[in-house]
Amino acid sequence: MQICIFEDINYLNFEPMVFTRPVYDLLCGSTTLKDKIIRSYGDVKVSLHCRPYLTEIVQKNNPGFLVNKIEDSECLFINGRIIAPENLSQLLPLLPAEDKVFVNEETVIAAYLSGKNLQNKINHIKDLFSVNDFNGLPIKILDLKCANYLWDLININGKQITSDFNYLTKQTKKQNFVEAVNTSVHIINKENIFVGKNVTIKPGVVLDASGGPIIIDDNAFIYPNAVIEGPVSIGESSKIKSGAAIYENVSIGKVCKVGGEVEQSIFMDYSNKQHAGFIGHSYIGSWVNLGADTNNSDLKNNYSKIKIKLSGKEIDSGSQFLGLMIGDHSKSAINTMFNTGTVVGFSCNIFASGFPEKYVPSFTWGGDEASTVYDINKAIETAKIVMSRRKIDFEKNDESMFKLIFELTKNDREKRGY
Repeated sequence: MQICIFEDINYLNFEPMVFTRPVYDLLCGSTTLKDKIIRSYGDVKVSLHCRPYLTEIVQKNNPGFLVNKIEDSECLFINGRIIAPENLSQLLPLLPAEDKVFVNEETVIAAYLSGKNLQNKINHIKDLFSVNDFNGLPIKILDLKCANYLWDLININGKQITSDFNYLTKQTKKQNFVEAVNTSVHIINKENIFVGKNVTIKPGVVLDASGGPIIIDDNAFIYPNAVIEGPVSIGESSKIKSGAAIYENVSIGKVCKVGGEVEQSIFMDYSNKQHAGFIGHSYIGSWVNLGADTNNSDLKNNYSKIKIKLSGKEIDSGSQFLGLMIGDHSKSAINTMFNTGTVVGFSCNIFASGFPEKYVPSFTWGGDEASTVYDINKAIETAKIVMSRRKIDFEKNDESMFKLIFELTKNDREKRGY
């Protein structure tokens, strides 16, 4: 018996973050959606399903896991968009009585398959999953929530930090907080703070966990006079700059540098916002650099719900607060101003005066009506330099990924005349 975490046909709702990763590798709280599923089942064989062009990347990032392969005679398929509760393995135990599919509204949450049903799925394992794949199977309604858009992850981030903190403190012995923290650090609600190994917290820092837990992972560095108000999660080897104000519901991945003012936002690994400026209700991809005084609006002047453009469609987010969603390897110049509900694609360079357009296609050079295409070879050369600064090699599969995404997003640029 094994589990398979799968992608379904709604993955594009998470543009632009899913060009380089499956939906289940998105960060929410202090871990990815995938990690929350796997930890529920402990020591179990795991298979990861993804779009075919992501196979090599997913295999590289998940050694020891099967990718787009099923080896056992029974399998529990789990939608990678679910927000896994602590009791997931009780709601979906590994030993089914019969093949069946679990749904919530029109979404397949999970499915048990064996025998001919499983073999049929194995024959089409590289396809995106849809409800039609399970026609004829008994259906059970299961009230498990899935994220449907990126802003769903932003909106639940604080609760997920709390859930991850509870799991972490049960599984891992807390570090000696007194030894880890300088005596001139101001601490509020010490029991709601987890500090990893080799963490440096300089004088004048305020750690206020009265509103929710604070997680500071191994080798993180908090510069003097930073203020952190939980729930907040700071990833391994990340740095919080002097005078930063990190408010509630913020997750920062590993090896990031963050300064200025940040509220209810998620930063994936290896991204920088070192300087002054406000980022709120936003989702920042990996290898992003936000120039000094980059700001985003996350609330309209008339306080109405924010509409957003995705995959050529305008969608009502249903949220009054929504900021910036910016894809991997994109950058903004100093003093850049992003409007509410702005989407910036993969590998863009934003430097236009005024507000950039609210939907900026991948590989855009500029960000306004006068934008041009960001030359693919120059984009690759820049990525090589950026990654080498973190001592990470830009490999052949990374180059292939850039070129493939360039082709996948070509129509978006052509629709805008460049």
